[in-house]
Amino acid sequence: PVVPCVVSQWSGWSGCAEPCKTTYRVRRRHIIQEPRNGGEACPPLEERAGCVEYWTQQGTECKQSLIPALITTGGFGKARKKRSAADGNERAGYCVEFQLVAITPGCLRSHYSYTHWMRYLREGHTVCVECQHPALDSRSLHCYGDGSGSKKNQLLHWQAVGNPQCKGTWKRIRQLDTCSCPSVHSFLFI
Repeated sequence: PVVPCVVSQWSGWSGCAEPCKTTYRVRRRHIIQEPRNGGEACPPLEERAGCVEYWTQQGTECKQSLIPALITTGGFGKARKKRSAADGNERAGYCVEFQLVAITPGCLRSHYSYTHWMRYLREGHTVCVECQHPALDSRSLHCYGDGSGSKKNQLLHWQAVGNPQCKGTWKRIRQLDTCSCPSVHSFLFI
């Protein structure tokens, strides 16, 4: 008789492969029954997913300049503020101004409605990125990737959430208590 491949359930996800950098985590499953007599072949036995771990295995915080900032459109922040105010978790946030230095062509090829904001990213422009709850880390009181602790004119990395082909570099200009950029140049740390 034809016997198809049978595999186990997925294992839980592993931790990040390496701390302090954008890397991956893994989950696996194993073969319970090999296919025989032309039975259906086995599906993939390993999956990987993106991952960032901000603390070393010794429990110290990673250096900020190693971590890319994950950003989304500032419009998402209005709903986020409403939710956190409702549960009483509102902590004072802040804003960081950056000058965009390099942008990958993938930012212009954002076809989905939720990625149209990426088309406003232009090299040389100043952008404001807001750090607010829940991206505001309760231990360090800052957002990961905000460039705090970086040297003047140091190139820092960022990546757009929702389109892995949209990323680039920027230089931190200054930190502000409130954001004052036009809405098309206002973004949010994730």
